[in-house]
Amino acid sequence: MKKLAALTLVAALGLSACRGAETTTDSGGIKTDIGVTKEACPEAIDKTKGCIYLGIISDLTVGPFKALAVPITDAQKAFWKRVNQNGGIGGYEVDVTKYIRDNKYTPATHKEVYDEIKSNILALAQTLGSPTTAAIITDLKNNSVVAAPASWTSAWAFEDVIIESGANYCMESMNTLDYAVEKYKTKSVLSIHYAGDYGDDAAAGAKFGAEKLGLTFSHLKTDAGQDKQAGAIAEIVSKKPDLVILTTGPTEVATIVGGAYLGGYRGRFIGTSPSWNAALLQTAAGPALTALFEQSVPWNSWSTNSTGHTAMRNALTGKAPSEGYTAGWVWSYPLKAALEKAAANKDLTRAGLLAAVKSLESVDYEGMLPAGSGNFKAGAAGQFKSTGIYKVDPAGPTGVSQVKDLFTGPTAAAYKMEGACYLKL
Repeated sequence: MKKLAALTLVAALGLSACRGAETTTDSGGIKTDIGVTKEACPEAIDKTKGCIYLGIISDLTVGPFKALAVPITDAQKAFWKRVNQNGGIGGYEVDVTKYIRDNKYTPATHKEVYDEIKSNILALAQTLGSPTTAAIITDLKNNSVVAAPASWTSAWAFEDVIIESGANYCMESMNTLDYAVEKYKTKSVLSIHYAGDYGDDAAAGAKFGAEKLGLTFSHLKTDAGQDKQAGAIAEIVSKKPDLVILTTGPTEVATIVGGAYLGGYRGRFIGTSPSWNAALLQTAAGPALTALFEQSVPWNSWSTNSTGHTAMRNALTGKAPSEGYTAGWVWSYPLKAALEKAAANKDLTRAGLLAAVKSLESVDYEGMLPAGSGNFKAGAAGQFKSTGIYKVDPAGPTGVSQVKDLFTGPTAAAYKMEGACYLKL
C-alpha cells in the first residue's frame, strides 16, 4: 500500500506539472501556456490585467561584469514598468522582478538558476554572458524559450530562440580595424582576450580583418583577475603593436593599460563594448586610459538625443549615468516587439512567441538603433553590423565621448556570416 501511495503521489505530481504546460485561451481569445497567468502581476498597475512573467539571469554580485550587470537589470525593470504604464501587452502586464537570479558569471550557476525558474516564465528578458548562456542554449531550444542575451557573440545569429541587438563582437573587431587603419595607419594588431565565445569571437574578427587589410596579427588569451595580467602586459611591451584590442572585463583593462603604459608602450588600445566602466577613471590607470584608450560600441551612449534614449533617461531619473542602463534598455526592444506580435496573433504560448520572433523583419528601437534593425526573419543574413567609437573623456556623463558615429566598415560589410566566428580562431 505504501508503494502504491508513493506511485500515486508521483503520478499526481507529474500530472500537476503537465497541467502547468497546458494551453488555455483567455477571455480575449489569446492562447497561453507557461509563464502567463490570468492573475495580476505582484506589482501590477492595473489589477484587472493578467501577468506575463519574464526571467532575468545576470551577474549581480561577484562576477567581472557586475558593475554593468546591475544597471542593465535596473534598466530592464524600468523599461517594462514603462510598458505597463502604457497599457501593457495584449491585456497583460509584464513582470521582470519575481524571477531575477544571479549567475555569478559561471556557466554552472547560470544553468542551476535557470532550472529553478524555467517552469514559471514565458521567456528570458536577460541572460547575461556568452559562455553562461551557452550552458542553457540546448534547453532554451528544446523548450522554445525565447531569450534576450546580454552579450554579442556571433553564435546568436544562428539561434532562433535568441533575440540579440547590436553588432556582434566579430563584426565589432572588423569595424575597429577599418577605423584604426584609416585614423592611425595601423599596421600591426594584438588581440588580448578572455577564452571562450566572448573573447575568442572578438579575436577571430580581428584576425579576419587583419588578413583582409594586410596587417600583422597575433593574439593572447588571458584569465580574469587583476593579478593575472603580467603576461598580457609583457606581450604588449615586447611586441609594441600599433593597436591592442582588449576583450576582457573593466578590471583587466585598467591593469593592462596602466601596466603597459608604465612599461613604455604608447600605441593605441580599443576595448570591446563590455570592457569599459567610468569608474576606471578613478583608478591609477586613469591618465593612461585617457591618453591611449578608446571603446567600440554597438549603439550610441547614454546622452544621445533619440526618443529611446530620452525615454530611458526619464525612466531612470536620479540614477547616475551608466552605459549599463543604455544596454539594458536597448536589449529589451526585440522581446517587446515579439510579445506584441504574438499577442496580435492571439498566441502568447512559448511556441507562439517563438513564431512571432521568426517573423519579425524589423524592431522599433525608438531611434537607439537605425530603422531596419532587428530583422530576425532573415536569420544570420539580417545581422546588424554597425559599430561606434568613443574615447575616454572625464567630462562625459559615462566617462566617454563620441569619436565616430555608428558605421559599417568595408571589411564587416563584405563578411558573410556562415557560422560563429570564434570557431575559426
